[in-house]
Amino acid sequence: MNPDPLSRRALLIGSGAAALAPLARASAAEPAREPLDWTLLAAAHALDRRTISSEELAKLCFDRIRKLQPALNAVITLQEDTALAQARQCDRERPKTGAASPLYGMPVALKDNIDTAGVRTTAASRVFLDRIPDKDAEVTRRLKAAGAIFLGKLNLDEMAFEGTGTTSCFGPVHNPWNLERITGGSSAGSAAAVSAGLCFGSVGSDDGGSVRIPGAFCGVVGFKTSYGRVSTRGVVPSAYSMDTIGPISRSVEDAAALLQVLAGNDPLDAITTNEPVPDYMRALTQPVAHLRIGVPRTYFFENLHPDVAAAVEEAIRQMRRQVKEVRDVALPRLQIPENGSYDVELLHFQKPFFDKTPELYHPWSQRQLNRLRNVQAVPYVETLKRIRECRRDIRFTFEQVDLLLLPTKREPAPLISETVNETHVRPPSNTSAFNHFGTPAITVPCGFSKDGLPIGLQIVGPPYGEPVVLAAAYAFQQMTGWHKRRPPVVTG
Repeated sequence: MNPDPLSRRALLIGSGAAALAPLARASAAEPAREPLDWTLLAAAHALDRRTISSEELAKLCFDRIRKLQPALNAVITLQEDTALAQARQCDRERPKTGAASPLYGMPVALKDNIDTAGVRTTAASRVFLDRIPDKDAEVTRRLKAAGAIFLGKLNLDEMAFEGTGTTSCFGPVHNPWNLERITGGSSAGSAAAVSAGLCFGSVGSDDGGSVRIPGAFCGVVGFKTSYGRVSTRGVVPSAYSMDTIGPISRSVEDAAALLQVLAGNDPLDAITTNEPVPDYMRALTQPVAHLRIGVPRTYFFENLHPDVAAAVEEAIRQMRRQVKEVRDVALPRLQIPENGSYDVELLHFQKPFFDKTPELYHPWSQRQLNRLRNVQAVPYVETLKRIRECRRDIRFTFEQVDLLLLPTKREPAPLISETVNETHVRPPSNTSAFNHFGTPAITVPCGFSKDGLPIGLQIVGPPYGEPVVLAAAYAFQQMTGWHKRRPPVVTG
């Protein structure tokens, strides 16, 4: 059985196409900056007006990659010749066919655990150094159908296991805001590349925070979608019960444009559903005055870094002026029984490789996989039962409120050195709960620490509630200018 083909027409934003133009014009109306500082939609508007070409944008990206890669270590594989040929083709066809999507002719890059036919997909592991898939991942296929230009593949934590950006066999990724700090992970290179203007957007995977953590630490937007909203077929799996795919971008409207292409049923993927795909661009401008906001202070606001606490409280205060109600709520919590970790799903896929060549894995990954050998069948089944119950119970919470607001991370990005030598004491996760619930969750910049490090606000909606999440995130973005700042690695 083959997936339903995606025509250019099918990738039109539909009724939201009318919403795209004013959003793009608004972005383009900002003070003039270098093209690599544009948002994706501003660049798309410039392409439509023929003030710049896709080939020129791609060449600018490759020039910046060559300049900043030694400092950032964000890129694993480049496809310069192929990308420039694709860009020239888009430039030739644009006058005849127009752009069916704002991604048409747009330079993007993918996390290197997403399969690309004929181009190696390493998952940042020595185990897969020579792995060249013969098929595209479904999300790759959709992006190609939309006319996106692929610059290459981006660095990550090995096999997407960790959340630091420091366990890749290619070495740690460095934060564009402070090269001594981590980016977070596992989509480390994706967030660093978007933040530093190496590409106009990226796609990452998230099974515990891997899109949102680096999004928060690098000062960009990271959107974890609902479980089953986007196909995971052709993505090196982590935890089957949690895996999601989502965009990483410079603005909320860019995330909406990417998601419009990525979302939808894949008949060959067991987790996606026939849930209709809304018009995400139109959702951006929907009113938020009627929204009820819940703030889950218990657990999620405990032991916050003072700068994070101040920035998030200010964000809540600003949102309070825009919505109907803000009140505290308590969320269900997943209690994992002893020897019942769902992370055993990591071992399920890795076992043939790990049994054969354990020495090829990063030491952190080796310890993780060896610990998972202790997981037992009965406790694991109990964990799956509790996950289903959490996904039931969170729906009761969303009968009381429409959205949740909370910090994405409890601290700014720690030092790479302290992360690598494991002297840094990591606070509890503020992101994994929403993988347990299967809900959409976006991180948007909401401030900076006294040391100039980005801080992220997490906005969470009910299952398949991406439209209301985007509306609230866009409303917050319009009130603030945090997403417009550029890191010192670019401006310094």
